[in-house]
Amino acid sequence: MTARESAAARRERVAEIYDLLLAEYPDAKCALDHASPFELAVATILSAQCTDARVNMVTPELFRRYPDPEALSAALPEELEEVIRSTGFFRNKTRNLIGMAAALVEEHGGELPRNMKELSALPGIGRKTANVVLGNAFGIDEGVVVDTHVKRLSRRLGFTAEATPEKIEKELMALFPRRVWTMLAHLLIWHGRRVCNARRPLCNRCPVSHRCPSSAV
Repeated sequence: MTARESAAARRERVAEIYDLLLAEYPDAKCALDHASPFELAVATILSAQCTDARVNMVTPELFRRYPDPEALSAALPEELEEVIRSTGFFRNKTRNLIGMAAALVEEHGGELPRNMKELSALPGIGRKTANVVLGNAFGIDEGVVVDTHVKRLSRRLGFTAEATPEKIEKELMALFPRRVWTMLAHLLIWHGRRVCNARRPLCNRCPVSHRCPSSAV
């Protein structure tokens, strides 16, 4: 937020930023390739500390071998580790993937639950991953995904001065209407990857620089 900015002025500014980013990236969407809620959950677990592009290189073979929760829950850890090794932290991700799949089979009839409480209780699925699945697989705006891009841009754009994902998410949820929460994350992620990067933001190419308190132009 900018100095001496009233609550009304802040809401007007962030609404304009949202509209401008939506006009810039009308096709913004989840970058993880998936054909089902289950596949999205798996891909999102793999994306921790890994690029979406790398995950998308791994998942075709992963889903060929383990097409559903039943198959994944029965996977041999050493075999699954080899398939996902290049995504990093593969041993921990293997435990989470097998545990998540087993919980789906044993507790949810092989289907991903459609609520935050049950989703975030699954192995490897915290609030951020649950938000990804709910918003993109089920069209349920339960919260805002706060990844590194959303965190960086939310602070640069003056949406929040908070530092933790939990507090940033709460501020974003208070600033923006529920119906745009999922798209808001996509827009910030796309803008963060294309223009507002971490080291050298391209402020001269930014469609919202005139409304950004951190702009260098």
